Amino acid sequence: MDPRVAWIQPEQKGPANALWMHVWETSQGIRATMGGNVTGNFNKNVGNVLLGLRDSVDSNVNLHHQQQPNPDEHPALNLEQTHHHPVPPSVPVNQTHDHHPGRRKSDNKASTYGINYLLSNCTNDNCGNTWTPWKTRKYNTGLFGLHEEVVDFYNFMSPRPEEAAMRQEVVTRIKRIIEELWPNAEVQIFGSFSTGLYLPTSDIDLVVFGKWDRPPLQELEQAFLKHNVAEPLSIKVLDKATVPIIKLTDRETEVKVDICFNVESGVKAASFIKEYLKKYPVLPYLIFVLKQFLLQRDLNEVFTGGISSYSLILMVISFLQLHPRIDARNPNQNLGVLLIEFFELYGRQFNYLKTGIRIRNGGSYVSKEEMMKALTNGNRPSMLCIEDPLDPGNDVGRGSYGAMQVKQVFDYAYTVLSHAVTPLASSYPNKDCESTLGRIIRLTQEVIDYREWIIKKWGCKDLPQADSRVGTRGASPRHRSAEAPRIGVGSVSSDTVFTTLWSILQQTLRCGTALRHKPSCSFDNFKKLLMVKYSNK
Repeated sequence: MDPRVAWIQPEQKGPANALWMHVWETSQGIRATMGGNVTGNFNKNVGNVLLGLRDSVDSNVNLHHQQQPNPDEHPALNLEQTHHHPVPPSVPVNQTHDHHPGRRKSDNKASTYGINYLLSNCTNDNCGNTWTPWKTRKYNTGLFGLHEEVVDFYNFMSPRPEEAAMRQEVVTRIKRIIEELWPNAEVQIFGSFSTGLYLPTSDIDLVVFGKWDRPPLQELEQAFLKHNVAEPLSIKVLDKATVPIIKLTDRETEVKVDICFNVESGVKAASFIKEYLKKYPVLPYLIFVLKQFLLQRDLNEVFTGGISSYSLILMVISFLQLHPRIDARNPNQNLGVLLIEFFELYGRQFNYLKTGIRIRNGGSYVSKEEMMKALTNGNRPSMLCIEDPLDPGNDVGRGSYGAMQVKQVFDYAYTVLSHAVTPLASSYPNKDCESTLGRIIRLTQEVIDYREWIIKKWGCKDLPQADSRVGTRGASPRHRSAEAPRIGVGSVSSDTVFTTLWSILQQTLRCGTALRHKPSCSFDNFKKLLMVKYSNK
């Protein structure tokens, strides 16, 4: 079982699984090596044996990954060291979620690599719930329940006001340095922060417009080092890339930032995506689930063998455009059905060898022979060939050399979810407490603690108004959630509105996590209270 793709499912747990893990670890000499404490030699020599060998791509890891942040400056990010160093009492640490010792050090807090080791040691019914914090209620069975869970996942993962404020602070800090260096330069935001489709650990994309013969990457690198805004080893200048960029990790927030120069396509793409968000109400729900699905498997970056967010969004748009049965402009579509059908299309049915994807003119599938006629610079269609709707001569999937690996995980997700919504699933053990969506998506304790750290630090600050959170581009993510389509099964539901009001109430009362866990102040009670109040009017 590839630890990047799959993990132990509820029906696979039991005495046989526990016995097999015990026998296998003993045969590998792992238990004797581990003893009571894990040593550095285990980290180095045995980890890859237990978890499976990584592809050669994984050796291309930023040296900054080995740098540990100061727990006093950023306590929530100190989880990599919990085996060796004490953590301040103010930081909630659940020892059952520490990394397996063999997991490689990575700055991807969402990575579920090594999760099988942790799940094999879970014996209580609540173990699974700690990986699926969006599941706070009992769902219907089958596809209706999966739809409800996708909505809850979206509401849980949607950007919070504190996260938007933190990111805007990072943008302001970097913008100040750039404007000090080049007073006439213009800095604009694009990508997921502009569209509001960003996950808690997503990076920030910036473009600098100015008059240069060539991108001044080294000059900007020196300015960042001078102002000490990032760890020196986290700053990377990619001057040989198709689009030269400089990458860095903000020292204070651990937010990753990509900066390019005089590239208008990114800003245009953000506007293009916003138009389709308005056109297809179901689009943001699917995007959040799929982005998390790829992120935790380290398949969300082109240079690590995955696909870019832009490619993923275009794939979802094409899927909705060409769906043979539904009208994706209708908000009352079952998200569980759409999610499974997306995985089926791109995991099993789509012909990657002969077919390209076109978004223009209502969308279509195009043969690669025809697609090659439109490509510029003599390029040939890639395995995942997606015509750029803003530049028909550009193949968006050109750099996605690991497209077949993405196809593999989509196929896996289709198999798992399609089985989980069948009537047979009602006989699975722990069916009431286990999450259907959690069979393919999990949230690590690192991500949960990171979000709590953000809320604690930025929750006491005066948050900016909705229109100013991402500069002149993009609306407030939470405001976007309120305006986002109301999704229901058969009828329009107000779950999104209730969740937004609940978020506002939490922020007003300044009680954060404690409020969500207080029975008398639960989200469900809050929702019922509002429904009773307004149904009497």
